Amino acid sequence: MFTGIVEEKGKVRYIQLTGESGILAVKAQKVLEGTRIGDSIAVNGVCLTVTAIQQDGFCADVMAETIRRSSLGSCKAGSQVNLERAMAADGRFGGHIVSGHIDGTGVIRSMLREENAIWVSIETSPQILHLIVEKGSVCIDGISLTVARVGEAGFQVSVIPHTGEETTLLEKVPGDLVNLENDVIGKYVEKLLGIKKNEEEKKESGITMKFLEEFGF
Repeated sequence: MFTGIVEEKGKVRYIQLTGESGILAVKAQKVLEGTRIGDSIAVNGVCLTVTAIQQDGFCADVMAETIRRSSLGSCKAGSQVNLERAMAADGRFGGHIVSGHIDGTGVIRSMLREENAIWVSIETSPQILHLIVEKGSVCIDGISLTVARVGEAGFQVSVIPHTGEETTLLEKVPGDLVNLENDVIGKYVEKLLGIKKNEEEKKESGITMKFLEEFGF
């Protein structure tokens, strides 16, 4: 599990793909501290398993599903990426619950300054957008951010200077892809409500007007 608080910006050494899977090598420093082969590191929000460690970097396998769901396939040598180690049991919970399992991608449509902040507008699919709520949490390229506004085709976040300096988000330009992960709590709630709805379709609901009146509705 991650929190969406980026620890450092790494640099892609190379990505070698055979078909739609392969190996990603990243130059890094801070996230190597205490890291062993088999540990998890989020790369632009994608949970990857460390398969090799060098003095100044690490390697990870990327499978076809990862390439299909995320923007990692568009990385090239020199690309900067946001890095975060899996949360330690005694760590501080600074962001929100992030699984590192990307739901899909969005496209940056605009970046507009408002005093000390930058408004970033992102367009995404209806499947992702319907779980994004105003003032809720969303993970963009591994960054825990608060949703400021939601529209019919996308949403906006407001990025403060510290976040801009510590992550790669403001280095993007309109048209760039970003990885998106919906709030995992919302996904579980949707699943549970869907199951309940299906069960209610199979049998008549026991809720009556009398029941609602008794409980103050």
